[in-house]
Amino acid sequence: MHLSDEAEPALLDLLAALKRDGYDFVPVTPATHARVVARPDKQEARNVRDVFGWSLPFAPAVLPADMLEPLEKAGLIQAEDGLLKSRIRIGRLHERLIVHSAYPTIEADAVFFSPDTLRFADFVCDELLRVGNVERLVDIGAGPGSGAISAAAVVPDARLTLCDVNPLALRLARINARHNGLHVETVEGGLAAVRGAFDAAIANPPFMADEDGRTYRDGGDMHGGRVSVDWALAAATRLSPGGRLILYTGSAIVEGRDQLRAALEREVAALGCTLRYRELDPDIYGEELEQGNYADVERIAAVGAVIERPG
Repeated sequence: MHLSDEAEPALLDLLAALKRDGYDFVPVTPATHARVVARPDKQEARNVRDVFGWSLPFAPAVLPADMLEPLEKAGLIQAEDGLLKSRIRIGRLHERLIVHSAYPTIEADAVFFSPDTLRFADFVCDELLRVGNVERLVDIGAGPGSGAISAAAVVPDARLTLCDVNPLALRLARINARHNGLHVETVEGGLAAVRGAFDAAIANPPFMADEDGRTYRDGGDMHGGRVSVDWALAAATRLSPGGRLILYTGSAIVEGRDQLRAALEREVAALGCTLRYRELDPDIYGEELEQGNYADVERIAAVGAVIERPG
C-alpha cells in the first residue's frame, strides 16, 4: 500500500475525528474476524465501526464528512462491487487509537494488529514498571508502533527508536505516535541498522510457520520460533550493562516441550545474560494446528521473556 505525502495530515485529521466521536474497536484474531464478517448482517457497513473495524464495504453516506474527506485525501479508499472500502483499519489499544492494515492482511507489506498486540503492550508495561529510569528504548520490528507508544506511558522520558524492515509500518508508526502526542525516531531495517547504545529493547516478532512467507507473520523454522531466537540474541549483545530485552512471542509446544524456551536458556546463558521466561496464555491460534506446518504441534503458547545483561 502506498501512502502519499498528503496521507499523514489526512490520517491525523481522521484519527482526531474518530476520537471526538468516541470510536471504539478492539481488533480480533483473523479467524474470529472471518467468522464475524461471514454473517448475513455483516456484508455491508452500517456504521463507522463496520468501516474502520470490520473492514466492510460501505456507501459514502455511512461516514460523516469529517471522516470520509480525510480518507479520500489520503488516497485510502478503493471501489468494491459498487461500494467503497477503507484500505486501513483503526483499532483501540487501551485508550489509544492505532492505524493498521485493513482486513484481510494479505499484502506483503501488511501492518498487523491483533490480540497479541494488546498482550504485548501489557507485558512490556508491566516489566518496565520494574525497571525505573530508561534513557533509550528500541522497539524492534515495531509494526504500527504499539509497543513503544504503550511503553511511553511508563517511561515518559525515554528516547524512543522504532525499527522495522517495512517502510509502510514506519510511516503508520509515526502517524500513530504523533496522534498520541509522541515524537519517535524511526529506522528502516533490522536492529543492525540502529546506531548507538540502548538500555531497553522490546520486541513482538513474527512467530507463525507461514507457508506464504509474509514478513509480518513468518517466524522461520522451529515452527515459527527462529526469528524470535535470532532477534533476542541480537538484542542481548547490544544492551548496555544492566539493560534488558522484553520479548513477547509465541512458542509451538511439541509433546510437552517448549523448544523456544530451551533454545533461549541455552543461548542466553552462553552470552552471560539472565533469562526470565513464562507462559502468558497456554493456547492461542488453535486453528493453525490444522495446517501441515503444525502437524506435530500440541498447542501454541503466548510467552514472555526478559533477558538482562549484568550491570
